[in-house]
Amino acid sequence: MLIVHSNLLCATVRTLSAIAFFSVACDVSAQTSSTDTMLPPVVVTASRIEQPQIDALPHTTVITAEDIRNNPVTDLPSLLRREAGVQLTQTGGPGQLTSLFMRGAPPSEALILVDGVPVRRQGFSPLPALEHILPEQIDHIEIVRGNVSAIYGTSAIGGVIQIFTKQGSGPAAFNLSTEIGSRGTAQLTGGVSGKTGDTRYALSMTRYKTDGISANNTTQYPTENPDKNGDRNTSVSANLSQEWDRGHEIGLRAYDNDGKNSYDGGGFGAPTDANYAHSKQQSLAAFSKDRFTSNWMSTVTLSQTATRNENVNVSSSPYTIRDNGDATLLQWANEINLLTNWILNAGADLGREKLDAFSNFAGFVTENTYSRSTSSVYSGLNGKFDSHQLQLNVRYDQVGGAGSDVTGFLGYGYLITDNIKLIANASTAFLAPNLAQLYDGISKNPNLQSEKSKSLELGTQYTAGKTILRATAFRTLTKNQFGIDPNECFSGAHPASCPTFNIAKSSNKGLELSATGKIADIDSRLALTFQQPRDETSRDILIRRAHTLASLSLAKSLGAWKVGSDFQYASSRPDVDFTAPSTSNKRELSPYWLANFNTRYQINKTLSAYGRIENAFNRDYQTAYGYNQPPRGVFVGLNWQQ
Repeated sequence: MLIVHSNLLCATVRTLSAIAFFSVACDVSAQTSSTDTMLPPVVVTASRIEQPQIDALPHTTVITAEDIRNNPVTDLPSLLRREAGVQLTQTGGPGQLTSLFMRGAPPSEALILVDGVPVRRQGFSPLPALEHILPEQIDHIEIVRGNVSAIYGTSAIGGVIQIFTKQGSGPAAFNLSTEIGSRGTAQLTGGVSGKTGDTRYALSMTRYKTDGISANNTTQYPTENPDKNGDRNTSVSANLSQEWDRGHEIGLRAYDNDGKNSYDGGGFGAPTDANYAHSKQQSLAAFSKDRFTSNWMSTVTLSQTATRNENVNVSSSPYTIRDNGDATLLQWANEINLLTNWILNAGADLGREKLDAFSNFAGFVTENTYSRSTSSVYSGLNGKFDSHQLQLNVRYDQVGGAGSDVTGFLGYGYLITDNIKLIANASTAFLAPNLAQLYDGISKNPNLQSEKSKSLELGTQYTAGKTILRATAFRTLTKNQFGIDPNECFSGAHPASCPTFNIAKSSNKGLELSATGKIADIDSRLALTFQQPRDETSRDILIRRAHTLASLSLAKSLGAWKVGSDFQYASSRPDVDFTAPSTSNKRELSPYWLANFNTRYQINKTLSAYGRIENAFNRDYQTAYGYNQPPRGVFVGLNWQQ
């Protein structure tokens, strides 16, 4: 038996807690089977080169295709909530606006990639519409925590989440699944994938709908419409590639989701108001992957990404707010094998961004188009010698109208034994404001300065087969972090304005723990985060950030059955009531814990049935002040694969 000793885990946690200025208790014992000798996943996001997950120096975890299949959930946020260092807030149920905080960093400091292509909104939210990304189009996800701006450029201070859509391999395979459940929820997915000769292909389409819940909490915001806020979503992904010569492949990737939902207005609406949102995200990429020599692999990708976001209010004083963004990006990435165990990667990006913004809120009509060019060059070196591992990255970014900067990442790993590695990382970052933050009529601040950040990490990692346990203590200091002052929102000459401003200095320090493996033949996944994200001037904890986050997922096979459970916890968080006077608008969101249960039964080789209970104990909780979260829900489905 491979024994994951409790004293090793506890010593690790206590040592790193001291570094991060935390104190925690620990009493853990676990066993993993010696028959579990399968290797951990291979990842690419941590360094831009393929490497085993255990070799990634930035803290990296993977949500595998098996994880997604065995833990059926509604949307991408539900998949990410159990990850260490990741916190999500949502202004209501499925389809409502979702914000992502990685290591306590604001949403603008998280980078989302879909098959290597950045996806961002240029409107009021810098993230893509995470709430409309459905798991059925996803093969697997890689999550890299911490400052990797020197690897991926602006927006990668808190971390990177890379979504890989389904690819084709083997004989043609077809799949069809359907699901129904609480609150009028229904979903239908169909797809095909495979490889014929040297041609790979994959196509998947999902249609989802739910009647939802009333997003608004009528006790806190009594003037809002108490009707249900539903969601409709259609998502499609497609991949096609051809190896036209040995070592040379060309291909196309396409991704599209179209979400329509109703929502509530955050305390400023009337009981008869109706609000509707329409969000579209489209990405089309053409690539050429060429092995020119046995040591040199070159990949060129040309992509076009479009985001369309429209909010319409139907009332006695109707209005429309629309933000349409377009981004064209040319990426050239090279991987060169220098010596045994030493790899150089280098490349360049050229991009063009455009924002079309329109608003007629309260009779204030603004309609403008803004654009800018971006460019960057980067290089990275990864290698091993004896018990040592090194990662060095340097990047130069130039963003039109927002300045330029050189950033760096230095990572070092030392193997104490074959199973235990010590890790230290240091990095700098640069984040330019997006076009909406600079120019949009609602959130604009033309005097906004770019963010600068420095991060340090110390960690340790234990591995045995597929069992990976990693603890990371981190400290990040950011100058000019982007924020929103609640006291400045919805006031002044423009009643819809909520301008972005610079926080002079902010910081976060903390400890992350992630663990995957088997305990008594039970697939287990543990995540624990302690953090203190604060404004260094006021010493206030940044709004909606929890001090403690925890999750535990368990799954076990019992013949034809697979049963699982998922437990999540978040401590209290500060928030604000935007409708209250500035002298009395601070609110505290209560801590909460949730339990979810799921099961799957394999009826025969091709057909399986599954079910799940979300929020099984019907907890009443909030992730944003004034907004409800779904009560208990029961869902069942069938899946056919051939």
